[in-house]
Amino acid sequence: MFYETLKLAVQAIRRNALRSFLTLLGIVIGVSAVIAMVTIGTGTTEKVKEEMAKLGSNMLFVRPGQWGPGRSSAKARPFDARDIVELRAQLRGVKAVAPLAQQSVSVVYGSESRTVGTIGTDASYIVTQDWNLAQGRNFLDTETRSGRAACIIGETVHEKLFGSTDAIGKRIRVSNVSCEVIGILAEKGESGFGTDRDDVVLMPLRTYHRRIAGDTDINRINVSAHDGVDTAKVQSDIERLLRERRGITAREEDDFRVADMKQIADTQTATTGVLTMLLGAVAGVSLLVGGIGIMNIMLVSVTERTREIGIRLAVGAQESQVLMQFLVEAVVLSLFGGTVGVVLGLALAAVASIGMSIPLVLDPRIVVIAFAFSALIGIVFGYFPARRAAQLNPIDALRHE
Repeated sequence: MFYETLKLAVQAIRRNALRSFLTLLGIVIGVSAVIAMVTIGTGTTEKVKEEMAKLGSNMLFVRPGQWGPGRSSAKARPFDARDIVELRAQLRGVKAVAPLAQQSVSVVYGSESRTVGTIGTDASYIVTQDWNLAQGRNFLDTETRSGRAACIIGETVHEKLFGSTDAIGKRIRVSNVSCEVIGILAEKGESGFGTDRDDVVLMPLRTYHRRIAGDTDINRINVSAHDGVDTAKVQSDIERLLRERRGITAREEDDFRVADMKQIADTQTATTGVLTMLLGAVAGVSLLVGGIGIMNIMLVSVTERTREIGIRLAVGAQESQVLMQFLVEAVVLSLFGGTVGVVLGLALAAVASIGMSIPLVLDPRIVVIAFAFSALIGIVFGYFPARRAAQLNPIDALRHE
């Protein structure tokens, strides 16, 4: 019995192929939009997580000054070497503490020259950034203490200055300092803000202060906690220690800021997740529009086939059979539109992931939900026209022209 009903529904759809196709478009667009938007949003969230992970795991950034309306970081006193010593001595559960002082300077090798972000730091910097060395070695303690003119370069600097030749042991001029290349950082690529992380030169902090900056300021401190350590506890310890060292009383605000990378990553992930759900909800509205389109067409179909319905009722067809015939027709339309929509949505998501350079993260639950919702749309919006057809008076239906 169901097979015959399904056969009649398919015949009715094929009989009005163009109208059926136009009816399908609403469902196709709705399902494909939901799947594409949610998949792209999920991929964006994964991209944010990857970018945050590249900055270092369990990382905390400490900067002088505060950010916000009415607050200025320019007046805040920079950190110094003694702050680094105290943080390393007193913090518990910390893997590494790295000082940073930075500015852009000219870097020259032979006839090649470029302006590069140069960082004064020590061997801990690579540890806090979870950064590996492609070639060479890290700074030695003796080099850091003595202020030897040694440097580690990023892959972009290596490529631009040396091309395919080996750079280890060569000397480059950083500003006015002749510096020996002792290591090359592994490639990290662009950050989420479009900056090239590999376009960098690292120098011992003392060398940087004496030969380039001409001061002893430290503009940022990177703190990396061990796995499993509560970074909120580490943040609290850093704030307590720096308040004490900088002579900040209980009634005064901090003149520095500690940013927990885990909190930043969680905030970014939550934000992209909310935006993904919002985009999915907006796209879902088009599914409702498609459902209204199905109801419209089915009402027209009932009107056109009133005489046919009257004949079926007159020869003994039950109301439930007529109801099922039109309901199955609406559901078949929805399911076919849902199938096409799923394929189209996944294709759009794949194209977008390539164009936007984000990972393609397929969530089977979204596909199932979108497909099931398209079937539900067919049932809900197809029921009312089907019920209207089933309740027709056979005599009135036979008189219909």
